[in-house]
Amino acid sequence: MSTELVANARPTRRILGLEWPREMTSAERNALAAGGLGWMLDAFDVMLYSMVLAYLMKDLGISKATGGLLGSLTLLASAFGGVVFGFIADRIGRARSLSTSILIYSAATAACGFSQTVVELAIFRIILGLGMGGEWTAGAALVAETWPAEHRGKALGMMQSTWAIGEMLAAGVAGAILPRFGWRGVFFVGVLPAFVAFWIQRRVPEPEIWRNREKIAGRAPSVPLRVLWRKDLRWNGFIATTMNTFGMFGYWGLFFWIPAYLSLPISQGGRGLNIAKTTAWLLVMGVGKWFGYALFGFAADSFGRRRTYFAYLFIAAILAPVYGFVHGTLWLLVLGPFVGFFGIGFFSGFGAIASEIFPTEIRATAMGLTYNIGRGISAVAPVTVGALAVHFGLGHSFFILGLAFFVAALLTLALPETKGKQLG
Repeated sequence: MSTELVANARPTRRILGLEWPREMTSAERNALAAGGLGWMLDAFDVMLYSMVLAYLMKDLGISKATGGLLGSLTLLASAFGGVVFGFIADRIGRARSLSTSILIYSAATAACGFSQTVVELAIFRIILGLGMGGEWTAGAALVAETWPAEHRGKALGMMQSTWAIGEMLAAGVAGAILPRFGWRGVFFVGVLPAFVAFWIQRRVPEPEIWRNREKIAGRAPSVPLRVLWRKDLRWNGFIATTMNTFGMFGYWGLFFWIPAYLSLPISQGGRGLNIAKTTAWLLVMGVGKWFGYALFGFAADSFGRRRTYFAYLFIAAILAPVYGFVHGTLWLLVLGPFVGFFGIGFFSGFGAIASEIFPTEIRATAMGLTYNIGRGISAVAPVTVGALAVHFGLGHSFFILGLAFFVAALLTLALPETKGKQLG
């Protein structure tokens, strides 16, 4: 009887996609670990700024608008870094580009702890952004090209889910270090990701698809940018970039300001939570983010990329303004995981969609362009919310972010469905 039950359970496990961890090769495992660790620690370094923003504003005399501007500068730099590293990844390899970007953003984060003026802080945040942008481009291409089509969505979803872990880790570190050592000590911890870069250089191979191109060419392959202007690629690239722009505007505007929204005094448009409660509320939200990321991949491999993407963004469009109008701390705690689940989980789909609509010879460059042009334009989100907060309050400014999520949801319907596509 027990043998029969096990036998009957196996097809069900395979349908649900639960057999894939057993089927991983060492190359797939290391690629996923490298992309996931890089993305997790990227989130860790980025989130540290949001966690200490309220204290930076007080210590360095920074206004809400200036605090948002610093966040926007980081995003603009990350957009430039993502485009540049996409080109580099197509030239020297995904793994090498990934390790280089990690070294850049970890060193820059630690340097933020030495800032004495707003200008110095801005310079270090710009350098951090360069590495931050390059990490996603190289890491997503590495995972997408290493994993087979039937599990690609899940793998990229798991990679993307580590962002939530990085944010929770940053919240925990800030909660432990900020009261004792101040915001400078929090930034100094940001140098730790550098050690991951050395592991990637030693243990993570380049994808076979990319290595085969290098063997055929007999040298580092060139990047034919004219391929991007092909009619089919041009239209899909435009839609993907525009969709990403609106989606990331909603994301960056919302999650950049949520820590300050929770911790700022009620008189300043916040909710007046102390550092302990802010940390706890963000950790609970982080759990929702992780599930949103991870489950997106399973849903996308089962129901399709486009349908899953639309559902996430549409629900996020509803939840973002609702979260900004809620006053009770209990409601903030209850809604937090759902806001995190849908408001950030959709990111898991972009790597799969972008990798499947572009050919290998231009994949990392195209992924870097579509992702980071969107990120560059969406860099106005933090400063926009900061400026609106002066007149309407911080929470009420979240309404514009819900509108951005809704437009992104509509744009997903114009993209082709690429579920099950083999890369070549």
